[in-house]
Amino acid sequence: MEVGLKLRAIEEARQRVAPHLVKTPVVTNARLDQEFGASFYFKCENLQLGGAFKARGAFNAVFSLTEEEAARGVVTHSSGNHAGALALAARARGIPAWIVMPNDVPTVKAANVEAAGARIVYCEPTLEAREGAARELLAEHGATLVHPYNDYRVMAGQGTVALELLEQAPPPDVILAPVSGGGLLSGIATAARAVSPKTRLIGVEPAGADDAARSFQAGRLVAGGTPRTLADGLRATLGDKTFPLIRQHVDEMVTVSEEGIVAAMRLLWDRLKLVIEPSAAVVFAAVMEGKTAVSGRRVSLVLTGGNVDLARLPWSK
Repeated sequence: MEVGLKLRAIEEARQRVAPHLVKTPVVTNARLDQEFGASFYFKCENLQLGGAFKARGAFNAVFSLTEEEAARGVVTHSSGNHAGALALAARARGIPAWIVMPNDVPTVKAANVEAAGARIVYCEPTLEAREGAARELLAEHGATLVHPYNDYRVMAGQGTVALELLEQAPPPDVILAPVSGGGLLSGIATAARAVSPKTRLIGVEPAGADDAARSFQAGRLVAGGTPRTLADGLRATLGDKTFPLIRQHVDEMVTVSEEGIVAAMRLLWDRLKLVIEPSAAVVFAAVMEGKTAVSGRRVSLVLTGGNVDLARLPWSK
């Protein structure tokens, strides 16, 4: 993989992962269009293998390994969706995988990892603990680290979302995508800027985990602090590989409230009849809270995942 990320790497990733993954659908809803005065196109990565877009980056990374590298296995640390995706990719290639997960991870996400045959190592729910446990596993097994987002192979895989979306829907005026560590947003932005340069690219994150917005405004990486959000997939901080691409290609970064996330999640469950998780709902929360102008525009929104613990729905008493 070349230094940085270019369209060519994303196109190569698309060919590499195509035999293994789903070309997820784009859905529309006339009632939502009428209510908000826009044309919405929802890219349903909640219907991807493993229930989230993360499979794209994980499969691209695993199937990019040499035979010698693959034989030693892979390691990652993840709050859930990347963990499950890497476990599936490792199983597909027939190699071992060790996954470091925080001990407060949603049950459904840990179950996905175990079902795919990977080995889980639990740790305290801090980035330092996750990285420390991963380093120990790497030293013990000689495996390859597949970082959840700060890896060009992963970023290229996530960028395939945009290539599909731009073929499936009319040219968008706006693309809204969640941002956490930035792997998805940097990949989407790189692809979209090359293929559809007039499209406005907007990243969305919870106000309680707003390091990307603060970094974007400051023009440099700033400390993440302690994230406070029910969107467990959006608690990571930007990486030194993802941030430069986001600065280069993304037009705007907005934040949304916890109440807005829950309201958007529930509305999309009702209107689209799709199960999405809080991390996916942030994009429509930005619409509902008026964080970006959508009236009269074609707006594409990436619904990143659907791995929800049904016993812990945020609107349940």
